[in-house]
Amino acid sequence: MVLRRISLTPCRFRAHRLLRVLQAATSRADHLSALRLRFRKTKRGGQVFRPLKSRAPPSPAEGDDMPDVILTGASGRIEGRYSPGKTETAPIALILHPHPKAGGHMNHPVSVQLYHLFMKRGFATLRFNFRGVGRSQGEFDAGIGELADAATALDWLQTSNPAASQTWVAGFDFGAYIGMQLLMRRPETDGFISVSPPTNMYDFSFLAPCPASGLFLTGSADTITPPVEVERVVTKLRTQKGITIDYEVIDKATHFWAEHLPSVEKSVSDYLDKRLAENPI
Repeated sequence: MVLRRISLTPCRFRAHRLLRVLQAATSRADHLSALRLRFRKTKRGGQVFRPLKSRAPPSPAEGDDMPDVILTGASGRIEGRYSPGKTETAPIALILHPHPKAGGHMNHPVSVQLYHLFMKRGFATLRFNFRGVGRSQGEFDAGIGELADAATALDWLQTSNPAASQTWVAGFDFGAYIGMQLLMRRPETDGFISVSPPTNMYDFSFLAPCPASGLFLTGSADTITPPVEVERVVTKLRTQKGITIDYEVIDKATHFWAEHLPSVEKSVSDYLDKRLAENPI
């Protein structure tokens, strides 16, 4: 048998690259469409889906009386909510919200819960709206500009807390993806929390090597990013030396954690308490 090596002409090569880009875009569009659907129970106990209406981010949760902050980013104003640390050397934590084009914002229940879990442990904690969300200026930038927003927010946190003993990043869905990218650009980060990371919609191969230990949390009933997709990334990361990757799958929980927020609270609380016991603040 004679094997021939086929080379692509410049025209065919460009067409091949365009096809790959379109396939990736279609995959992310499917993810976005799925995120824009939510379910409600019918009188007969079934489930039907309806589109998530576009609306302004809700007001902060009851009891969330932390001050608003306004940061200056590449696209203008960045709206945030900040809780100062309890000591001068308090660790810092940055919270990143889900997909802006699917109604994601800093007051999403998962984002607020992550915020409070760090805050209650004495962290100086910041959550904010990506560009184009709420009072933050600019437009959605497919992850590139949002990563810049996250870097600006982390810069502000570090400048405001120069003696911070630790640095953490936590994100949900799209925020988990941005958080892991930020992690790679900030080797000083000590830990991360990644809730429902969209590992089947975005390429996570940039985590080579991952610079910090952390927790991946997903639900067994997640149809947006099935657990097997998250496990694929976790398995690869666990081959790296010098870090420890914890991974939990919550039984019956969906991508949106609608009825399983207490499970998020318990899993993240247990993980934070374990890490802080190893390295007290």
